[in-house]
This record gives sequence, structure tokens and C-alpha cells, in this order.
Amino acid sequence: MAVPKKKTSKSKRDRRKAYWKRKAAFEAQKALSLGKSVLTGRSNSFIYPTQDEEEEDEDE
Repeated sequence: MAVPKKKTSKSKRDRRKAYWKRKAAFEAQKALSLGKSVLTGRSNSFIYPTQDEEEEDEDE
């Protein structure tokens, strides 16, 4: 026979929500940091075509 589940406490619910938001904030911070490093040209972990490479591809 079907039995209803026990109600989740507010503290558990809030803890899960806080963890989810903290994870999202951390990912947003990483994305912003990567964007800044790409703009300054100091990125080592992100590969993208530079202006010189794009011009060489067009010449061929």
C-alpha cells in the first residue's frame, strides 16, 4: 500500500538550496576569471585562435 513520504525539514531544504547556490556562484566566478584572463592574453588553460592565425587561414 502506498505510504506518504516523511516531510523534509526546513533546515535540510535550506541547506540543499544554499549548497546549490554556492556551487553556481563558484562556477560563475570561474567563468568570469577565465574571461578576464582571455581578455588580458594571459590564459594558459583556454585555447582560441588569435588574430595572426585567422589572417593566415584566410590567405590560404
